[in-house]
Amino acid sequence: MNVFTPIIAERLGIGSSQVDATLGLLEDGCTIPFISRYRKEATGNLNEVQVAAISDLGDKLSELQKRKDTILKTIDTQGKLTAELRQRIETCWDATALEDLYLPYKPRRRTRAQIAREQGLEPLATTIRFQREAHPEQVAARFVKGDVKDIETALKGAKDIIAEEVSEDERTRQTVRAVFRREAVITAKVIAKMKDEEKAQKYADYFDFSEELRRCSSHRLLAIRRGEAEGVLRVSISVNDDDCTDRLRRQYVRGHGPCQTLVGEAVDDAYKRLVEPSIENEFAALSKEKADDEAIHVFRENLRQLLLAAPLGQQRVMGVDPGIRTGCKVVVLDAQGNLLYHDVVFAVRSGHGGRSVQRATDPLERFTAIARRFRVEAIACGNGTGSRETADILRQIPDTPTYVVSEDGASVYSASEVAREEFPDEDVTVRGAVSIGRRLMDPLAELVKIDPKSIGVGQYQHDVDQAKLKHSLDQTVELCVNNTVGVEVNTASKNLLTYVSGLGPALAKNIVDYRREHGAFTSRRELLKVPRLGQAAYQQCAGFLRIAGAKNPLDASAVHPERYGIVEQMAKDCGCTVAALMAHSEQRKKINVARYVSGDVGMPTLKDIMSELEKPGRDPRGRAETFEFDARVKTPEDLVPGMELPGIVTNITNFGAFVDVGVHQDGLVHISQLANTYVKDPNDVVKLHQQVMVKVLDVDLRRHRISLTMRR
Repeated sequence: MNVFTPIIAERLGIGSSQVDATLGLLEDGCTIPFISRYRKEATGNLNEVQVAAISDLGDKLSELQKRKDTILKTIDTQGKLTAELRQRIETCWDATALEDLYLPYKPRRRTRAQIAREQGLEPLATTIRFQREAHPEQVAARFVKGDVKDIETALKGAKDIIAEEVSEDERTRQTVRAVFRREAVITAKVIAKMKDEEKAQKYADYFDFSEELRRCSSHRLLAIRRGEAEGVLRVSISVNDDDCTDRLRRQYVRGHGPCQTLVGEAVDDAYKRLVEPSIENEFAALSKEKADDEAIHVFRENLRQLLLAAPLGQQRVMGVDPGIRTGCKVVVLDAQGNLLYHDVVFAVRSGHGGRSVQRATDPLERFTAIARRFRVEAIACGNGTGSRETADILRQIPDTPTYVVSEDGASVYSASEVAREEFPDEDVTVRGAVSIGRRLMDPLAELVKIDPKSIGVGQYQHDVDQAKLKHSLDQTVELCVNNTVGVEVNTASKNLLTYVSGLGPALAKNIVDYRREHGAFTSRRELLKVPRLGQAAYQQCAGFLRIAGAKNPLDASAVHPERYGIVEQMAKDCGCTVAALMAHSEQRKKINVARYVSGDVGMPTLKDIMSELEKPGRDPRGRAETFEFDARVKTPEDLVPGMELPGIVTNITNFGAFVDVGVHQDGLVHISQLANTYVKDPNDVVKLHQQVMVKVLDVDLRRHRISLTMRR
């Protein structure tokens, strides 16, 4: 059994055998999507979230083990590693408790206590700490020599030693932590000279803010910490200091007397100078980590919804990146997303008050001519500046639906190495319009090319732990690509193939190069001809790659090649072909699934196979829908409290949902305004890109805030 198995099983509430099997598969190089989809019998039917949790916790424990090894080696080198201490360290699986054990032995800079020890004052400190001496001044007099000029200096040095020992004691830190856990208050104050600065106004809610740390929500804490980082706020975490020192005195001071007084003074100093700042920093880090985790969870869920947004599918698309001064960049893409044509059309110009108005020359003819010339089936219009006016024109083109598409991340893609590789001869404006058009055709395939942080669906994504954020988002993309949708190997880009289970950038490139040289793949087995794609990689990736029109119809399904024999036997038993079994439900009804249970194939896998035969390779994402904003509003100034408007959900956070109502500035539906009943999680009420009806509550033009409600 893996050494981490019992710990993971206990913390996650998952059976030990399931955890151990999962860890074994991970160690063998299996990916999370592969394990959760094709190894259900081994894991006891764990889903991808559970497998990912086991993987993440296993990685954390592995790092903790490395830390323990370093600590043991350091203490052993000092000659202070006792059998008892070794056992305590080896059995400790809490990072904070481990550092407490290590603290007395941790190499550090030259402290006041260390200086006092060098002056020979440790015996004096020991005497005082025992609290049995009636006249500590007389004892201290014996240590007055060298750098110790007088009794006061000797006693001060002894107290420094005691203070450090108290600060390094596990009991001390546990006591103070307990108070912080129950009572800690986070306080934010505006820095006086910043109060009237424009950049400070977005933090106005926190100019004089105080709240129990355990009740402070993740978005408030991250906002406060951002204000602190920008030099607007001064932030502290505090408790009742007297309560803490009283508790510590009760631990270390025994009775009354001169020695007890000195120990009490040392305890107070230990708390104020050493313990309290350390524990405050610890709780600042822990609260930030917790807020990061919540924010990353929000981002992950938003990204998942965005990646799984309904695609238009393989149609000829006109992509339009609206612009006023430089005109609208127009591209035409074929059904596979290849660039056929690009041009510039001046659709709107700037008018009074910064409004955009239609140009004198009619751009409708230009747009219509391009659409007819290339037999365009749909139009994707970016949602940036001039979008409303441009979309109104485009909607006049007959028999060609217009969809408004988010531009978030398109500019990042246009300047990226990926875009330069795809379109080396085109400028960034063309690449951006291509991204908009392709995003309508297949959001997943296009968005994998963009850094998730640039997609604009997060909550303080630039303030959280970036390594943890990247890991979580990459994992989300991987699960969406594999377990939810699957990838058509003959049309997928290198970027999309990179996220397929078992591949990565090198093999993805080799697949694309092989496809370019030899033509489209005709079977999954042909993947084994790709350079450096061996049996191990094939096992991991094959089930997630689709080949439409393959000779074997199972190659277009999520059935793994290692289970083809089962389906073939089912078809044989039914007296039909595999294709007929997939096409006709009456044939599938004849199958007694239990007959096909074997040593390594159980009911979970068989149920997955039957489900896939029912809808082989079907995209679960639905289809894209058109949408129009209210014609009455174009800017925030047009909004009036009480006005009811259609909108699109653009972002979801812990505190509510942001909705685009067509004024180039999203409004907030606070969580309390999402429904007439209590809402715990905004995702229970709304989804990303959902079309909703909202009512305007308030418009704050100075702070650029629009308050909306969905309550009726």
